[in-house]
Amino acid sequence: MLQQLHIHNYAIIDLLEIKFSNHLNIITGETGAGKSILMGALNLILGERADTSVLLDKEKKCFIEGMFKTNYSAVKEFLTKNDLDCEPEMLIRREISANGKSRAFINDTPVTLTQLKQLSQLLVDLHQQFDTLELNNNDFQREVIDALAGNGKLLDEYQAIFKKYRKELQELERLKEEQLAANKELDYNQFLFDELNEANFAENEIEDIDAELKLMSNAENIKSVLSEIYFQMEESEQPMVQQIKAVNQKLQSLLKVYPEIQSLNERLNSLQIEMKDIASEIDTINNKVNYDEEKINQLNDRMAVGYALLKKHNVNTTAELIEIKDRLEGELEKVTNLTEAIEKKEKQSKEYFEEAFKKAKIISGKRQNEISPFEEKVNQLLSQVGMPNAKIKVEINEEETLNSFGNNKIEFLFNANLSSGNRQFEPLRKVASGGELSRLMLSIKSLVAKSVQLPTLIFDEIDSGISGEAARQVGIIIKELSSAHQVISITHQPQIAAKADTHFFVYKEIKEDKIITAIKVLNPDERITAIATMLSGKKPTAAAFENAREMMAN
Repeated sequence: MLQQLHIHNYAIIDLLEIKFSNHLNIITGETGAGKSILMGALNLILGERADTSVLLDKEKKCFIEGMFKTNYSAVKEFLTKNDLDCEPEMLIRREISANGKSRAFINDTPVTLTQLKQLSQLLVDLHQQFDTLELNNNDFQREVIDALAGNGKLLDEYQAIFKKYRKELQELERLKEEQLAANKELDYNQFLFDELNEANFAENEIEDIDAELKLMSNAENIKSVLSEIYFQMEESEQPMVQQIKAVNQKLQSLLKVYPEIQSLNERLNSLQIEMKDIASEIDTINNKVNYDEEKINQLNDRMAVGYALLKKHNVNTTAELIEIKDRLEGELEKVTNLTEAIEKKEKQSKEYFEEAFKKAKIISGKRQNEISPFEEKVNQLLSQVGMPNAKIKVEINEEETLNSFGNNKIEFLFNANLSSGNRQFEPLRKVASGGELSRLMLSIKSLVAKSVQLPTLIFDEIDSGISGEAARQVGIIIKELSSAHQVISITHQPQIAAKADTHFFVYKEIKEDKIITAIKVLNPDERITAIATMLSGKKPTAAAFENAREMMAN
């Protein structure tokens, strides 16, 4: 609820302070006096953008403050969620400096325009002359039916499930795209893997075969050299091992007379043992080295397979071939895993769809039940506001697909004229005029306001294009709304102005050689004069005064 609006240095407003009542606040004044400027200032604290063109004095900053009561649970939840102070009263402040910089505050805490707009939707329902275009929007039409049907909690539950369903579908689509890409390579990858798997090379096998082939190809030369060395060391007329042994024995005979050669003796002993061991190892190696033509052929065949695969995959080692095989195996497993994952996602998404569809059916049923009462009540109100021949009809269809709000397509149809034969209904956007939309919107909002917790309702010249009894009936509806809601209405209609709990009058005055906008609260006598002027012009007649008194009395 908007308690107070403070405006400084905005457009042609130097300084204004307005204290609103809790019920019906009417704002009147001559055309051009600045009523629309008040709405512009209010829009700033509701999150609209602004620039320095709104500054009256270009050397000073502009600021607008609005004091609101925070007795709505949704407002308290917003403040808590955004780490803002939650007090019984909330001050929203908007500043525009001379350099064009704009700042916004909620309870002295800086906030973004996005946050301000989100909060404003919870505080104020602003209905302006051209906002009736919203009525042509199918989403708005659905919101009206849902509000009247009390679908709020059900929709929250449905949307939580639908969100999961949509997420599963997105994941499913991603997996299918991956599978499609993988399948394009599947056959070729399978062929490459099978080829490598059949070859089944062990670690370093190609390198080991290469080494073994080199050894066997030189077996004859190797055996010849090793045999000659072994012969010289062990079997010649003067074997090297025996020669070292003889030298050591001679040296040992000198130990008694020359003890210092003990260390040489020991070294020769070690050398003799080492030489004998070397000779034995050479003999063992010699016995292992054999020329085997059959094995060489086998190794050459194996090597040919290895070289062909190395060349095919443009690598140089067995390890790289094994790495390629492992990667291909991973790619093939991925396809298998993708198939399993897709089946799982399809099952999960189907479960979510079925769960969401059940909720959607319940929501749809509640909407269907609300259609007839809604049509009846709106048509009664249309007759009340001077459109006795106008009728609204709601077309609701169920679809097999789901969207964020269920499975219904809702369309408001309208016919303004009673004609012979069957009444032809057409979508609102095609047939309703601006004046008809204004009265229709008022009728609908008056119904919705009784069903849900609406914020402050602001009507900016909603009475455009009507007069007489229709205007009086609009005033009655607005008055009824104000019994449970704060209503602020800018009007040119005396029938509506007469219903005010608080009547504000906007006018222009000259201050320090400048024309500025001012506003005052009218007392009962001033109200009579203002309404009489609205009825008959600047110099109201006695009949106009009498008529004004009668309007206020009724």
